[in-house]
Amino acid sequence: MSAPIRRKLRGFIQQRAPFMITCRELEEFIADYLDDTLPRRQRIVFRVHLALCRECRDYLASYEHAIALGIAVFQHPDEAVPEEIPEDLVRAILTARGGAKD
Repeated sequence: MSAPIRRKLRGFIQQRAPFMITCRELEEFIADYLDDTLPRRQRIVFRVHLALCRECRDYLASYEHAIALGIAVFQHPDEAVPEEIPEDLVRAILTARGGAKD
């Protein structure tokens, strides 16, 4: 299915289907979706939105990747930062940690 047709179909469904969620609502439910705590009906609606929205599928993949990286960091805290992590991101995290008060 081409991108323009997919966008039209998504717009049609979002406007006319009272059960459909928006991209913003999907973002609000993403943690519950990944924790498998969404009720069955909400999970179905979430998956329908994902099927229609490439941007949200990409967002979900990025979100899952970020979680995996976070978990990996704490498994071996003394190891060097992987090369694929941008240096400016590492600096920003270190700056944020230094500014936090425990």
